[in-house]
Amino acid sequence: MTKQTKPVLDARPFLKWAGGKTQLLEEFARRLPVDLKKREITNYVEPFVGGGAVFFYLNQRFSFETCSICDINDELILSYRVIQRSVKKLISALEDLESDYLSRNDKRRESFYYDVRNTFNQDLPQINFKKYSPDWIERAARIIFLNRTCYNGLFRVNRKGEFNVPFGRYKNPEILNEDNLNDVATLLKSTRIMPGDFTRCRKFVDDHTFVYLDPPYRPLNRTSSFTSYSKDGFSDKDQVRLARFFRELDEKGAKILLSNSDPKNENPDDSFFDDLYAEYFIERVPAKRMINCNGSGRRDISELVITNYPIRPHANLAIRSTRKWRRQ
Repeated sequence: MTKQTKPVLDARPFLKWAGGKTQLLEEFARRLPVDLKKREITNYVEPFVGGGAVFFYLNQRFSFETCSICDINDELILSYRVIQRSVKKLISALEDLESDYLSRNDKRRESFYYDVRNTFNQDLPQINFKKYSPDWIERAARIIFLNRTCYNGLFRVNRKGEFNVPFGRYKNPEILNEDNLNDVATLLKSTRIMPGDFTRCRKFVDDHTFVYLDPPYRPLNRTSSFTSYSKDGFSDKDQVRLARFFRELDEKGAKILLSNSDPKNENPDDSFFDDLYAEYFIERVPAKRMINCNGSGRRDISELVITNYPIRPHANLAIRSTRKWRRQ
């Protein structure tokens, strides 16, 4: 009898996602808790899954018994659930959209894009995000299509929850990546997928859990603000609420890694996060952010990595902590 081998997967984010963490995966890999590398952690929780770069990366390198992902963006969670349950039908719907779009000239492509966007927004009141429906498949296909053909690959909605990104003039956009969608579906088979506020994940966290927190970043300045992944945004009050949640999970015994923008890029005296997480371990790592449409806004900056466990404590002088580590 031939021995069954585990399929080799190469799952990557299926959406372009502003603030995605693909470029920081190597930095995160060097900062994973020792318990994870020893396979003593059996549970993974990500309350702000977004594009899922970290989720896909970790799940292809570690064997978790349980995984829970959450996001307040209903459209995003709808897409994850469709891939989990109906990936073949989604692929078929995307094939139709891709074929129709690519067969047109530039002017007709733009018209087609706005037709799809208008339909997507007009259908919003009829979508029940709480109950899985065949209508979700076509909606997920439109989400992926719009994301792949809109300007700068953004996902942005207005206060009404309507997608409002203009057309992007790409010569040959990749709308359907069938292999990747199938790999993503395989990883999602046994994953708990939840819509809602990050606190919904609380009950799934214990002392055998690794939690990655990637909230909408605090804007570095007024012109760089981009938190409209959901119609509700994410304010400084939410950041403070998240810090309380961080402490709560810490008391549960979980290992936690959080990333956020570094206010000191713009204002060296802004200690917002340094104060919020003063008792934890704070590092500043290099990153390049590409959200700002103004070329001058696309530059190397530092981002914050905050953990409740030590990172190379004897070698890295950048670590800041005001407490003695109590759970080795």
